[in-house]
Amino acid sequence: MSTPSILNIQDLHVWFRVYGGVMKVLDGVDFEVNHGEKVGLVGESGCGKTTTMKSILRILPRQAIIPKGKIIFQGHEVLTMKWRELQELRGQKISMIFQDPTAALNPVFTIGEQIKDTIKYSGIAEKDTETIKNIAIKALRDCAMPDPERIMKNYPFQLSGGMRQRVCIAMALATASNLLIADEPTTNLDVTIQDQVLNLIRTLVQEKGTSLILITHSLGVAREMTDRIYVMYAGRIVEMASTQEIFEKPYHPYTRGLLNSIPKLTGEGMMVGIPGHLPNYLNPPSGCRFHPRCDDAMPECRIKKPPFIEVNNGHKVACFLYKG
Repeated sequence: MSTPSILNIQDLHVWFRVYGGVMKVLDGVDFEVNHGEKVGLVGESGCGKTTTMKSILRILPRQAIIPKGKIIFQGHEVLTMKWRELQELRGQKISMIFQDPTAALNPVFTIGEQIKDTIKYSGIAEKDTETIKNIAIKALRDCAMPDPERIMKNYPFQLSGGMRQRVCIAMALATASNLLIADEPTTNLDVTIQDQVLNLIRTLVQEKGTSLILITHSLGVAREMTDRIYVMYAGRIVEMASTQEIFEKPYHPYTRGLLNSIPKLTGEGMMVGIPGHLPNYLNPPSGCRFHPRCDDAMPECRIKKPPFIEVNNGHKVACFLYKG
């Protein structure tokens, strides 16, 4: 008997009301995370990765509309949760590391005030000031922050980008979360700091047994960090498989294009980019949204949305090339 998933997103649609009309960004996203699993969500910037994750926490902007879909977390429907249930979900069960630590931290409060408030309102500890302070210091120490007692007294502007990101990770991991969402956690960091941050997330997730969703446009990062990968294009999942299979035998033309665009350390051949750009969500292409950029497009690709087909054990792809 298979272990029930911790998160199950079914046929999720998200639209945005804008001046020019309605942007139909997410178009039937299906996504699943099992207990203790590390899952990657990859794709170009603007393809809907962050929108998908913000939907889970219900922190989309006011102009967002969710006309269809379900988000099931630990057996409970997130989209119909009442305010108190939602606060418990955000405070105790799901943590999120945002891609810009400068925007995620309030510049007028000290690091200590912000971490302690996160712990206090999560409900994981009694409102004893000393207990909360000790949990905050331990969280910073776990994130390899030097002299956490001093860091607690600093304001965000007094820290480097890497240290601010570590603070955000400490805030996310200070609570007893079941699921950690890391949204481009190494954006704007230099290469050595990126490696340290990713190793930190990997170590802490393994120690706590937390499930992880890693949002990234870097397939190299996804390969190192995840067990399974979802490839997203223009608001749709186009391929899903174990990380090893995605790299060894990609099926979807978009996945192959992403892999061909990675520079090779051996210098063998030139990297090849994907021609064109993401579609306009106000007027997205009919049928398969990738067909205007696809060299393998067929007439039916322009008319019908391709179904998700299992091409191998657990390897699924949304493409008419494999309709059997």
